[in-house]
Amino acid sequence: MKLALAVFLGWLLAWPGAGSAKEGCGPGPCQSVEVDLHDREALQRGARTYVNYCLGCHALGYMRYERLADDLGIPHDLAVAHLMFGNGKIGDLMTTAMDDAQARQWFGVAPPDLTLITRAHSPEWVYTYLNSFYADPERPWGVNNLGVPNVAMPHVLSRLEGLKRCQEYTASGDECLVLGPGEPGRLSTAEFERQLVDLVSFLEYAAEPYALERRRMGVYVLLFLALLAVMTYMLKREYWKQID
Repeated sequence: MKLALAVFLGWLLAWPGAGSAKEGCGPGPCQSVEVDLHDREALQRGARTYVNYCLGCHALGYMRYERLADDLGIPHDLAVAHLMFGNGKIGDLMTTAMDDAQARQWFGVAPPDLTLITRAHSPEWVYTYLNSFYADPERPWGVNNLGVPNVAMPHVLSRLEGLKRCQEYTASGDECLVLGPGEPGRLSTAEFERQLVDLVSFLEYAAEPYALERRRMGVYVLLFLALLAVMTYMLKREYWKQID
């Protein structure tokens, strides 16, 4: 019975999202986001967005271009042509050319590696953070963030989204509480949110490329343990019959 209970608890802990801690996203709750790791096209679009807008500062130091291409169904020649810059090789790690010393001079801090960002926080936190930039002329880059006030990062997706405006501040006027529409970008609100979901989905994949395989194998492992628990219980009954 104890073994069966242990198997059941293990099943619950192995279930996607089980046991994950809730994390705040500034003055309000985190926005929900639907991540589908089975959608290769969405992951491909997310990879394109990351390479074009994020990789210049934020490395994916635990991910190789070859692994990304193989997992997402991208031919190696296309990956080299469209996802890599310079004279790198398909087996290279997805590093950035930005020097840490220069980054500290420009931003005050070196941009972190984002391979495990959805594990350090959550996909919802990352989605909310990227969706919470707003215009703030008092900041060095002209933007601020609702969830991370006085963030050092510029709004690299502003050309796509545009710039939101703060509609409501705290009583002291120090922090923003509510965002509203501002300058439009190249994409509509729906188009930008779709691109943001694809980007977050790609980051969730990058954090654990083996996630789908792990979950598939986990089902078989738990079924085996459940069968083993039944057989062990039956064996225990046979032993106790002889003792009685």
